[in-house]
Amino acid sequence: MTQSKRETERKYDAPSADDASWLPDLTGVGGITSVVEKGTHELDAVYHDTEDLRLAAASATLRRRTGGTDAGWHLKLPLSGDSREEVQAPLSENLPDDLRELVLSRTRGAELTPVVRIRSTRSTRQLVDSGGTVLAELTVDAVRAQSLGGTPTLAAWTEIEVELAEGTDPSLLDAVEKTLTRNGIDRAAGPSKLARALETTGLGAPRVPDPRAETVESGTAGAEVLAYLDSQVRSLVNLDPAVRRDRPDSVHKMRVACRRLRSTLRSYRSVLDREVTDPIRADLKWLGGELGAERDQEVLMEEIGARVEALPTELVLGPVTARLRAWNVARADEAHRRSLEALNSPRYLALLDSLATLTARPPLRPKAARKPKKVMVKAILKEYDRLAARMARALELPPGKERDVALHEARKAAKKTRYATEPARAVLGKPAKRLGRRVKSVQKVLGEHQDTVVARDALRKLAVAAQAAAEPGFTWGLLYGGQQAVAAEDERDLPAVWTKASKPELRKRLSR
Repeated sequence: MTQSKRETERKYDAPSADDASWLPDLTGVGGITSVVEKGTHELDAVYHDTEDLRLAAASATLRRRTGGTDAGWHLKLPLSGDSREEVQAPLSENLPDDLRELVLSRTRGAELTPVVRIRSTRSTRQLVDSGGTVLAELTVDAVRAQSLGGTPTLAAWTEIEVELAEGTDPSLLDAVEKTLTRNGIDRAAGPSKLARALETTGLGAPRVPDPRAETVESGTAGAEVLAYLDSQVRSLVNLDPAVRRDRPDSVHKMRVACRRLRSTLRSYRSVLDREVTDPIRADLKWLGGELGAERDQEVLMEEIGARVEALPTELVLGPVTARLRAWNVARADEAHRRSLEALNSPRYLALLDSLATLTARPPLRPKAARKPKKVMVKAILKEYDRLAARMARALELPPGKERDVALHEARKAAKKTRYATEPARAVLGKPAKRLGRRVKSVQKVLGEHQDTVVARDALRKLAVAAQAAAEPGFTWGLLYGGQQAVAAEDERDLPAVWTKASKPELRKRLSR
C-alpha cells in the first residue's frame, strides 16, 4: 500500500555540518517567530535506476531508505516549480510492485538496480510561527555518497533543505532564501542529492541520447515539430502514474496527449517519414481507445448525474439515482481495469520505446530542413480543408442518425485542425492562435452534440432495464427528451459558429 504527499522545498550549499554557526537567525523572517531544534538522525538511502539512468533523466528518483521518521521506499516525481510528489511504501527488501508500475512509463520495462548509496547525518530545525504552527523544516545534511556500479567512488558535501509544511504560503521560501543568500548561502547547483551524487562520484549526468542537435537545425520545420512532439511525449509519460492511481482528469489528459501526438504525426507527414510514424499512430490510436472507455464513462456519468440532480423531486419517479449509481460503478470499474491492462501490456511498453526513439532519432524527410512557415501553413490548411468538406456534408443532411455520424466525423476533423495549429503557434503567431480558437469553438459545439448522442443511447438502455425491473420509465424518458433538446440547440447554433471559423480572412492571414 502506498501513500503520497506533495513536497515543496529548496536546496542550498552549506559550508560545513560540523559547526552551524554560519546558519543565520531566521526569527522574524516571513512570520517565523522561533526556530526549534529537533535533533539529529542517521539516514541511509540506496537509489535505484536503470543502467542508462532513465529515472534520473526524467527528474524522478527512487530510493530505499532506513533511519529517520519515514523509513521505506520513496518515489519522487516532478511537479511544477519547487514541488515534487513523494510516493511512499513500507520498508521491504524488494521494490514493491506498486512503485515498479508507477515508474514503468519512465523505465519502459528496463531493469532497476542500485546505482548510488547516500548516507546523511541530518540535523533538523522547525521554523515555527507565533501560534506554534510549524511553517517549514530546515535540515542540514552532511552527505556521503558512494557509487555502486564498477569501482566504488566516494564524494562528500553539506547541504541545506528548506521544506514547507502543508498549507504554508510558498512565499516563505523566497523570504528564507533572501536571508540565506544575504549570508553567503547559495542555491545548490543540482536539483537533488542523486543528481549531485551522480556527478561527483563519476557516474556522470543521465545518459540521454539527443542527436537532434546534430540532425535538426534550429529554426527549421523539423525543429518546431519535434519540440512539440517532445512536450506531448513528456506529458504522456508524466500522466501514466496519475492514471494508474485513478487521479481526477488524468485519463482525459493522457488521452488528449495521445490524440495530439497522432494528429501531429499525421498533419506533418511532410516532415517525418510515415513508414516510421504510421505504426506509432496505430499504437496511439489503440491506447487512446483503451483509455476512451474510462473517459467516456466519466463524461457520461457527469452529464446524466447532473441532469438528475437538477430535476425537481416530484419528477424523479422510482429508484433512478440508485440505478444510475449501480450502472456507473459496474461500468467505471471495468473501464479502469481496461486502462490498467493497457498500461501494463507489452504493446504499451513498445509504444513508449518507439516514442523515445522517434524524438531521439527522428526519421526526417527533406522538408524538415526547410523554413517552418510555409511547411506548417500547408499542413494546417490541408486539415482545415478536410474539416470544411466534412462540415459542408454534415450541414446538408437532415436531422437523424446519418447526420449525427457526419457531425461526429466533422468533430474529429476539427480536433485535427486545431492540433495542427499548436506546433505552429511560435512560428505563425496570432493567425494560428486565432484559427485554433475559432476551430475549438466549432469542436465544442460538435462535442456537446456527440455527448448527447452517447447519452441518449445510454438513457435508452437504462430505461429498458428499469422497465424490465417494473420500475417507472417516466424520468428516463424525461432525461432522454432533455438530451434531444440539447442536440437540437447545438444543431441550430452550429452554422453561425462555423461561419466565424470559415471566414476567408482567417485563411489569408495564416498564409501571409
